[in-house]
Amino acid sequence: MKRVLALLTLLVAAAASGDGEETPRKIDSAAHGGVRADVDRPKPTFMLHERDKRVHGLKPFQELVDAAPAGSTLKPPAGIYAGPVRLDKPLVIDGGGQVTIDAGGKGTVFLLQADGAVLRGLTLQGSGDSHDTDDSCLDVRGHRNTLEQLVIVDCLFGIDLKQSNDNRVRNNRISSKPLLLGVRGDALRLWYSHKNRVEENQIIDSRDMVVWYSNGNLFRNNLGRRSRYSIHFMFADNNEVVGNRFYDNAVGVYLMYTEGVNVRNNVISHATGATGMGLGFKEASAAVIEGNEIIYCAVGVHSDLSPFQPGTTIEFRGNRIAYNGIGMLFTSELGGNVADGNVFEGNLTHVAQAGRNTNSLNQWRGNHWDDYQGFDRDGDNVGDTPYELYAFADRIWMEIPQARFFKTSPALELLDFLERLAPFSSPDLMLKDEAPRFRKTERKAT
Repeated sequence: MKRVLALLTLLVAAAASGDGEETPRKIDSAAHGGVRADVDRPKPTFMLHERDKRVHGLKPFQELVDAAPAGSTLKPPAGIYAGPVRLDKPLVIDGGGQVTIDAGGKGTVFLLQADGAVLRGLTLQGSGDSHDTDDSCLDVRGHRNTLEQLVIVDCLFGIDLKQSNDNRVRNNRISSKPLLLGVRGDALRLWYSHKNRVEENQIIDSRDMVVWYSNGNLFRNNLGRRSRYSIHFMFADNNEVVGNRFYDNAVGVYLMYTEGVNVRNNVISHATGATGMGLGFKEASAAVIEGNEIIYCAVGVHSDLSPFQPGTTIEFRGNRIAYNGIGMLFTSELGGNVADGNVFEGNLTHVAQAGRNTNSLNQWRGNHWDDYQGFDRDGDNVGDTPYELYAFADRIWMEIPQARFFKTSPALELLDFLERLAPFSSPDLMLKDEAPRFRKTERKAT
């Protein structure tokens, strides 16, 4: 006990005999508005022994990159190399489809921080699995680069463009790590990246292709399968989605807080599940949806508060919306949708309106409806009477979301049949097409 007391005495004396300098205090960042996140923070590095043993003994690819002069073409010998790789100079790297770079399950495989570079014929694999550091196969921070004929496998994020403009991303194959859908990374992500061309890529078994705050990009002739969102726009204006094929995804194309997007000549099919939809809108405006085939989805088109900006429209022209649970579903209807020359066939419900709103503010003209019961006596391919869609007992599941489970059940079908025979209340007019097309336009097989 005496030794303990003596030790305490010495500590107190030492504290009291300081040199008079105030000990610096740690500033509470929360009290000062917090610390702004640095998106350009350096990627963490890992020693070779921290990586998977499969990369032990492999030649680092970085050595080849460092030895190549700027502006030259690097054609490495065929084989497997150890990552990571950082490229900060214009260089053409052509692997000829026989070069693999493996990061051994740690960090990002390839960081591109140059303008005017070309990456071709490489396999990039084995990123880390951290969402905090955006572990990816290819992290792009430059402009006017060409990324083509790449195979991206076993990576959390595939190709990640951050503040990168005028790049070409074409003819690549991208798949994620074998994780649950929600914890995979995005196959392709554009963040504040403009005027890029994304063409002829295959994205399979990944999570999303996302476009955030990125304008003027072209997505053409891509294939997306077994993912969550085939392509998801958020605060992204004036983009084009042309000639793509999106199969077996939870959602095909989704436009959120977005204006001026054109979606043309795409095939979107088998977006199933409780929230499956082929094409979705959330407070989107000024879009053109033309020549698409939207088939075998839970909901073909789902529109929520769209068009959002006053005075704008969303135009649906020449689309085939077929064999869906619901062809088009409108919630929080504001009007401004124009449907002209579309084909509605085989849907359990062609058009539905959630809640007690009506579709009276939308325009419907020249569409083909497979349940039209009128005639075309003069043979001009225009029905003699308007096509009118009423909501009878099916208002129950439209107005009460919980009742949607019982949609098409025998009880509701019987109730709907009886109300059509002898309505016990005035049915709601869902839509009126003044000039329905009597015969559908035949489409070429795609």
